Amino acid sequence: MGTFVVNGGNPLSGTLTPQGAKNEALQVICASLLTDEQVTIRNIPNIRDVTNLISLLEAMGVEVTNPAKGTYTFHARDVELDYLRSEEFREKGTSLRGSIMILGPLLARFGKGFVPAPGGDKIGRRRLDTHFIGFQRLGAKFSYDHASQLYAVDAPALEGCYMLLDEASVTGTANILMCAVLAKGTTTIYNAACEPYIQQLSNMLIRMGAKIDGIGSNLLTVHGTGSLHGCEHSLLPDMIEVGSFIGMAALTRSELTLKQVSVETLGIIPEQFRRLGIEIRQERDDLFIPRQEHYQIETFLDGSIMTIADAPWPGLTPDLLSVLLVVATQAKGSVLIHQKMFESRLFFVDKLIDMGAQIILCDPHRATVIGIDRQYPLRPTTMSSPDIRAGVALLIAALSAEGTSTIHNIEQIDRGYEEIDFRLNKIGASITRI
Repeated sequence: MGTFVVNGGNPLSGTLTPQGAKNEALQVICASLLTDEQVTIRNIPNIRDVTNLISLLEAMGVEVTNPAKGTYTFHARDVELDYLRSEEFREKGTSLRGSIMILGPLLARFGKGFVPAPGGDKIGRRRLDTHFIGFQRLGAKFSYDHASQLYAVDAPALEGCYMLLDEASVTGTANILMCAVLAKGTTTIYNAACEPYIQQLSNMLIRMGAKIDGIGSNLLTVHGTGSLHGCEHSLLPDMIEVGSFIGMAALTRSELTLKQVSVETLGIIPEQFRRLGIEIRQERDDLFIPRQEHYQIETFLDGSIMTIADAPWPGLTPDLLSVLLVVATQAKGSVLIHQKMFESRLFFVDKLIDMGAQIILCDPHRATVIGIDRQYPLRPTTMSSPDIRAGVALLIAALSAEGTSTIHNIEQIDRGYEEIDFRLNKIGASITRI
């Protein structure tokens, strides 16, 4: 288990360029399974979850090359379906939640697919019903072997249909969309997720020959086609990393420029940080966060306490609530953080309380943060990263605390942030990887 030793309390200064989007990468890499022609994807981040998925596809028989940093080619002309029943595949797939998104492409192209119960963050129950109900509506049969913990889908033929998703699941929408592009007839997906990454996947599928209407809305219409061909695709910057860096700049009293962030795809993210009193200036496609000694949380118009909650796009992504929470600890004012989707994602706040933060964990979904306006700076401590997003929030807290903090289980952070220690050390941080 890896460890970060962080000497905090020093302001940072400089420029950061966000990596390619992790969540988009997992979707579009799986989409390469839909064709036997070459697919080239650029701006792929070198992070654990993505490299594990690429390794999984290679083991399935996909030819993968890496001609340049961040650029990969995928050629899925000889996919070994028998490998999907092997113990090695079960072990690889179990360690990665993104492995669930190979099912849609495999079902569409080969009429069957297998995947083990996927892993990922331990942030509460993350059901897969939306994926499999969608596959069943398209004509697939679903089974689950409790002994091997292997999901299986089988469909001699896929027929387009109308479906109303029970939740606007991003991965569920991506999986069903990749399955529907090769189904016979027209598929209408209502209550679809419409995040920028789903829009990116849709545009990539169109370049491969798919026919999709309604991109950017929650009503997608897919006209099935017989086959898809190769294409080239570039990932968006990772909006979660952009938000993480905004929060880090505020909490550590740093002056940072974030380059080429694709401002138009950030949605409500900058405004939510402004609600905490953080100054953010847009300069073309860059964001500049000046040094701030103090920042004050807004209230609602009637004077009541500010509430920040996650919601499906264009609402706030749940992946940034951990960062917003830690940033609020040193603001002036109070805020209620409401994490609606996952019942275990706020369970890292005890570590912040150990550091001196004033937080009331109301229940598994809500925490009230009483900002202390830097009167009592966070104290260094020893802690462990429970998941990707809580892990980076704890790293931000450690960077702001004067003294030496230790963060264990940093493999969780490595799953979502490329060379985070190296990149932050270049702008003044002191992080040692052990």
